[in-house]
Amino acid sequence: MNINDFILKVEAEFEDLEPGSLTPETILKEAFTWDSVNALIFLAHVNVEYDVELSANELIEANTIQDLYNLVEVKVINKG
Repeated sequence: MNINDFILKVEAEFEDLEPGSLTPETILKEAFTWDSVNALIFLAHVNVEYDVELSANELIEANTIQDLYNLVEVKVINKG
């Protein structure tokens, strides 16, 4: 897993995101409308793609795409 693959998968998951629009530094609240539906879509995506679970609080505390990636990466490593 690397940050670029993670970004591509996130962009593919959300119809309103154009491919190539996200970077590791992208601030989540500026790129997404974080309503409950989008949050659930993202949490389900992480669960299916990486077989790990993020809590709603972890999602809320993340500021950037890099923050989300780091959370997922740590959970994947710890699971392995």
